[in-house]
Amino acid sequence: MHSLPSTPPSPDAQDAPPPGLPMTEVCQVGVVLRALLGVQGVVALGAAFDAAGPAQWLNRFLLACAVSVPGLLAWLLVACSLRLRLAAWPPLKVRAALLGLGALCAWTPWWLVQELERWLDSGPAPGWLRGLAVALTGALAAWALLVWLSLRVRAQGPTGLHARYAELQSRIRPHFLFNTLNTAVALVRLDPAQAERVLEDLAELFRAALAAPDWTSTLGEEVVLARRYLDIEALRFGERLRLSWELDPALDGARLPPLLLQPLVENAVRYGVEPNEAGGEVLVRTRRRGGQVELLVRNSLEAAAPGGHGLALANVNERLRLLYDVAAQLTVEAEPRRFSVRILFPER
Repeated sequence: MHSLPSTPPSPDAQDAPPPGLPMTEVCQVGVVLRALLGVQGVVALGAAFDAAGPAQWLNRFLLACAVSVPGLLAWLLVACSLRLRLAAWPPLKVRAALLGLGALCAWTPWWLVQELERWLDSGPAPGWLRGLAVALTGALAAWALLVWLSLRVRAQGPTGLHARYAELQSRIRPHFLFNTLNTAVALVRLDPAQAERVLEDLAELFRAALAAPDWTSTLGEEVVLARRYLDIEALRFGERLRLSWELDPALDGARLPPLLLQPLVENAVRYGVEPNEAGGEVLVRTRRRGGQVELLVRNSLEAAAPGGHGLALANVNERLRLLYDVAAQLTVEAEPRRFSVRILFPER
């Protein structure tokens, strides 16, 4: 029998941001992309002021991008790399440090660009007032980013993301409960030990399904839950359910939303095995791919098999987005004789 902890796993302590300060958010790919697009949009609008025409606007915009892009990326990189140290500081000190960092990250590339222009054109040195304005603009941009990230974290609090997460979290279908209980009742006299194992597996599945939604799970724990589910279904279908496991144990610590794998294997059995007299095959694979973790669930299909998977896939995709934003990807491969769900997500 597989065992799981009696309480849901809690996120790593190092991933918990201090109250009101979104330190872990600055490390997310989606945040970096949105910050770049937002800042460059403001820069593009600013470059349009007093521009005589498109050529002059483009020249000003490119010059401003030479300052804003490296400055913003430097701010995000430093804030991300120092997030654990900053988490131990008082919030006011953290804000002051990040605003000062914003001023420095804006002033440094601006000064380099000005020095390069002086070297090429032998022009006069820029005045100190202009440099001060650039530094203050960098600090203001850092403050705006902090406000945006704080609002983002607040939206992911108990009244935001957790409420949506609870709504989206998968629940085991009632007919599976009835089938499992009927199977256990039939086994009570024939094989009491087996009946006890079935009920233990069922209890563990429901414990995971009814757990508080603000915890994450690990890939290893998700595989254990999927094995419990498939062990129960194997009693119903016997040789009709043919399972293949291709697992990389080194990836067991990768973080996932809870109960993510179970609805995928449940649908694989429901649409790939249950409607077919000859049964079907279900493959579960985990491996590294392109620096990420790949989770694959594949089931065979008969030509006349009914369609499905839509609600479960939408549920899984939404919960992945809430946890990893654009860093995770779900793709579906629907072929004439098989159906595959492939998930790529960061290993952290």
